Amino acid sequence: MNRSLRSRAALRFILLACLPWVPSAALVAAPLQAGAPGPTSGPVQGAPKGSPTAGAEEAGLAAFADVSADWGRGVEAAIERAYRECFRTLVVDGRIMTLRLPFAQNSERSELAEGDLAVSGGGKAEPRELWAGIEVLLSGADFAAYLAALGDGREKLILFDIPGASWSASQDRFAIERLRSGRYPGLPHKPAVLASGRGATAADVYNYIYCVGRSGIDCSGFVWHALRSVAAAGGLDLDRAVGRDVGLPRGAKPAPYVGTWFYDPRSGRTRTVADEPRSLLPGDILLFRGEDGSFIHSAVIQSVDLAAGRIRYLQSTDESPRDERGVHESLILFDPARPELSIKDPSVRWLQRRGVAFEGEPPPAFRDDGERYRAYAESGGGVAVRLKSLEKTAARLRAAAAAADAVKAPNAPNAP
Repeated sequence: MNRSLRSRAALRFILLACLPWVPSAALVAAPLQAGAPGPTSGPVQGAPKGSPTAGAEEAGLAAFADVSADWGRGVEAAIERAYRECFRTLVVDGRIMTLRLPFAQNSERSELAEGDLAVSGGGKAEPRELWAGIEVLLSGADFAAYLAALGDGREKLILFDIPGASWSASQDRFAIERLRSGRYPGLPHKPAVLASGRGATAADVYNYIYCVGRSGIDCSGFVWHALRSVAAAGGLDLDRAVGRDVGLPRGAKPAPYVGTWFYDPRSGRTRTVADEPRSLLPGDILLFRGEDGSFIHSAVIQSVDLAAGRIRYLQSTDESPRDERGVHESLILFDPARPELSIKDPSVRWLQRRGVAFEGEPPPAFRDDGERYRAYAESGGGVAVRLKSLEKTAARLRAAAAAADAVKAPNAPNAP
């Protein structure tokens, strides 16, 4: 992709953050349905909706949502488009918030519950389907009561009950101080959160969607969503192509059957590629192992910048800083002069820190994604793979994007 396009991405973020906006209701979706990054909170101000000024602002937001302005029209753009579909800019309780799809826990918190804790769509539903349900959820009376509790000026514990899809509030000082002292009162299926009483934040809304709505997308579901976007950009129906491969009934979509195991190269559906920056391509999948040596987490590479020494990959997980839980971007930095080094090499920096979904829960086993990728070396550690049924389509997209860049290059401002 043309380097000047990349340099404009940061400026577009600043411009978006400066655009004023006025909602017509307490909870409305902003025009930017693709979910490009925006302000997480702030006062509601600006021109009335429907006015000429507001129309210009909506046009500016729509322009930002066009990923081709920053990523061209190749594989990078297709994955970025899929990523932005996992975000919505809404006005919640008078504050502008950019919300992300939560991680779908898919019964991972059910060890002390009496049954499974299934999530909507099994963690594999398309973002547009999930957002439709989430917007209904956030328009309900229960969410309004939740917002009122968060904004009543009194410090409290919010106690979630995931099996019951409910919440309650407690002002018990002993329990509050107990949490502050490091004695977490929650359980995996009943998280506890300390609330200041000064109003809802994007993290509070995330908690409600995660615990009460039981909605989100899991790691393999998000990777599949990104790969389907690449296939669609190249004219390939990936559902049909893979459905035939795995023997699904006619018309059945493979998404509900796709777990991280699906991307295991031993399945024959993917092939291992050298995890060196010079060999990696957008659309490649990073697989992370668990204690038993099997693959338990997946992420998708969005871009590889050999000149800058940067790999951007996208994933859905809640073992991250709390403001990044769910679908988020992550970066790997490497020496541009050594693109032949494996991303397992100690000199390669993985910037994605790991964390807990709720403050007070046991910390994760690894400090960052790099430690996690390098772990379980006796089983081979992490690997990079490429979906075989998508290779030809992705190659055509890359070739078309390169040709388009070549045509634009003589007219670029920084061209010689």
